[in-house]
Amino acid sequence: MENQIRANLHPGLAVDIIQKKDQRTGKLTRGIIKNILTSAPRHTRGIKVRLEDGTVGRVHKIIEDKEDM
Repeated sequence: MENQIRANLHPGLAVDIIQKKDQRTGKLTRGIIKNILTSAPRHTRGIKVRLEDGTVGRVHKIIEDKEDM
């Protein structure tokens, strides 16, 4: 999956993330990547990122169309 490969992500990209507190419910948070926190080239549960608003979570989905923001 594209959310598991670090090379597919970059600052400024719109994504849906799952925060640690929301793992049980699967609630998604949408935002723009500020920093990529995972240093490994891939991660089975998704790459961990920090959004521009400071929220931290693992990428669940890359948003292709910024109009969906």
